[in-house]
Amino acid sequence: MGTFKITGGKKLKGAITPQGAKNETLQILCAVLLTAEEVRITNIPDIVDVNKLIDLLADLGVHVSKNGPGDFTFKAAVVNLDYLTSETFKQKGASLRGSIMIVGPLLARFGKAYIPKPGGDKIGRRRLDTHFLGFEKLGAKFQYDAKDTFYSVDASQLKGTYMLLDEASVTGTANVVMAAVMAKGKTTIYNAACEPYLQQLCKMLVRMGAKISGIGSNMLHIEGVSELGGTTHRILPDMIEIGSWIGMAAMTGSEITIKDVSYPDLGIIPTVFRRLGIHTELRGDDLYIPAHDHYEIESFIDGSIMTISDAPWPGFTPDLLSIILVTATQARGSVLIHQKMFESRLFFTDKLIDMGAQIILCDPHRATVIGLDKQSPLRATTMTSPDIRAGVSLLIAALSAEGTSTIHNINQIDRGYQDIDSRLQALGADIVRL
Repeated sequence: MGTFKITGGKKLKGAITPQGAKNETLQILCAVLLTAEEVRITNIPDIVDVNKLIDLLADLGVHVSKNGPGDFTFKAAVVNLDYLTSETFKQKGASLRGSIMIVGPLLARFGKAYIPKPGGDKIGRRRLDTHFLGFEKLGAKFQYDAKDTFYSVDASQLKGTYMLLDEASVTGTANVVMAAVMAKGKTTIYNAACEPYLQQLCKMLVRMGAKISGIGSNMLHIEGVSELGGTTHRILPDMIEIGSWIGMAAMTGSEITIKDVSYPDLGIIPTVFRRLGIHTELRGDDLYIPAHDHYEIESFIDGSIMTISDAPWPGFTPDLLSIILVTATQARGSVLIHQKMFESRLFFTDKLIDMGAQIILCDPHRATVIGLDKQSPLRATTMTSPDIRAGVSLLIAALSAEGTSTIHNINQIDRGYQDIDSRLQALGADIVRL
């Protein structure tokens, strides 16, 4: 499972480059199935979830060639659909949540797909209804085998239609968009997710020959085409990682420069950190965070306690709420963290309380943090990472704590962050992988 040993309380210094965005990569990789031509993708992060999906594509018959670090060419000229009913696929697909997104491209190009119930983080219910309701609207029929928890979908002729998604699911929107680009006629998707990652997918599909308008809004119009061609694509830097480094710099009182952040795609993230009293400075496309001896949480204009909550884009991403929560433990002032979109993501606060943080867990969705203003640093402890984002939050807490902490189950962190230990060591962190 792997373990990190971290000796905290040290100031870090230097520059760090964020990896390619995991969530965008998983969508973009699935899109290579839409064409028989070559698709070259760069800035792919070397992390477990992404590598699993690349292996899955190779098993399906996609020709994968590595041009260099994070740089791959894919050619899906021959796709072995029989593999989708094999036991191997059932196991592999079930261990990876991103596997659900191969369904849209397979339906579009081949008219059928199979998918096991996907895995991924245990952060509350993550329904698949949006995906399947969208496919049904396009004319697909699906069956569910309860015994094998296996879905089969048949769509010999997809037809464009109007649909209002029941929730602005990012993976759901991506999946339905990939199915709709080759459906007959015009598709309108309302309440579509509009994250930068999804915008990236749509722009890539347009370069491949798709006809999509309304990119960046919550209403997409798609004119179906008969085939798509090859293209090249560069993955955006991971905004979750950028947010993690901002929180880490503030917690440890460190001076850090985050390189090539693609600032326009960060949306509201810098603003939310500003509400915690953390100042950042844009230098070209680099984000400079000066050393903060103290940072003070703002209150609302009427004097009421600051509330930070997640919302679909362009609101604040739920993936960074755990980072905000841990960063707030050493701020001056109080804040209410309201996790609206997932119900089990705040349970890791127990571990922070063990470290001396003052947190009141109100219910599965809300936690009040009373900042310690760096008057009493967190205490080192032994803990286990429950999911990717909580794992990194605990890592940030350990870097700021006095003494030596141990974090078990770090494969959860490795699923989303590439070489995190060596990149932190380069900044001066005392972190060892056992």
